[in-house]
Amino acid sequence: MLNAKRFFTVFVGFAIATALLGPSAFATSSRIKDIVSIEGVRENQLIGYGLVVGLNGTGDTLRNTPYTQQSLTAMLERLGINAKEATMRPENVAAVMVTATLPAFSRIGTRVDVAVSSVGDAEDLLGGTLLVTPLMAADGEVYAVAQGSVATAGFAAAGEGASVVKGVPTNGRIANGGIVEREIAFELSDLNSVRLSLQNPDLTTARRIAEVINKDQKINIARSTDPSTVLISRPVGYRRAIVDLLTDIENLTVVPDQKARVVIDERTGVIVMGTNVRINSVAVSLASLIISIEEDPQVSQPGAFAPQGAETQQVARTGVDVQEETSPLAILPATVTLQELVDGLIALEIEGRDMITILQALKAAGAIQAELQVM
Repeated sequence: MLNAKRFFTVFVGFAIATALLGPSAFATSSRIKDIVSIEGVRENQLIGYGLVVGLNGTGDTLRNTPYTQQSLTAMLERLGINAKEATMRPENVAAVMVTATLPAFSRIGTRVDVAVSSVGDAEDLLGGTLLVTPLMAADGEVYAVAQGSVATAGFAAAGEGASVVKGVPTNGRIANGGIVEREIAFELSDLNSVRLSLQNPDLTTARRIAEVINKDQKINIARSTDPSTVLISRPVGYRRAIVDLLTDIENLTVVPDQKARVVIDERTGVIVMGTNVRINSVAVSLASLIISIEEDPQVSQPGAFAPQGAETQQVARTGVDVQEETSPLAILPATVTLQELVDGLIALEIEGRDMITILQALKAAGAIQAELQVM
């Protein structure tokens, strides 16, 4: 049977080799539309506070969540019902936060999905109905209104002696539950110039994008202004809208460049390396500490002439053994490719966690030519 630790080491090495050898080995091209975003064309986050009613006894406990009772009273008063003096103890109402994403260029009447999350001590939102809830953006203006039946992916069930919960029953969604009531004032067709923002800023990639665009249009209309921005100007005499120009440009292909980077997730032991990672010739040795603790309790009995009242007792006996092992000094030659670097680390039979420590030590020694990013 393959040792689990050894398997983990080989698996991590295999993942490193296969995940990021591709861009270098095959010079993968990407469409411009897949690596940039158009400045001004963006989504907006919406949020609102509302009530979910119709729950089957799984709503908020009003004495523990007074804001639920206040919201319910205010809603009833808006509907012409005086509930200030009434003593309410319903268990079918829950206070919730409602969130949604307003897509770019959403027009009045467009429907969007909304997410509903309990903010009180409600146990389950299954079967509830969200009442009309205004959704506001960061500027405080209402851009959409949400209402509808809440669908949850989890459930909760309980009896007198046991209970079971699957998923998160206090979270739910309403498909197409929001209606856009206000548009964001932005007209792309009126612009004479637009900026393309790179998702992964890089000077070389920005320059390549500008060169590809100028070559396709046979005129210098694009230039890189910084590692994350390419400025495109409407050509002189161009009679069509800027949208048509962007449509022609976004399907052009570019080979993105990338910095040499090693990303480490210390929680899971995952290591991802870029294709340009290189190391100088370096010697590596790994020490391990093994501590063995053995419990051997013994029984102590009173002697023949022991004082009256003496009892048999169990006495703890603990043995501690410490062994320190050091692997022989191994030399990693200066690498030319990522495959050779991975092969060198795996050849040392290094486990995943130890590989993280070695990579950090290589960076501290200045032997690894890459940016080290620890998540």
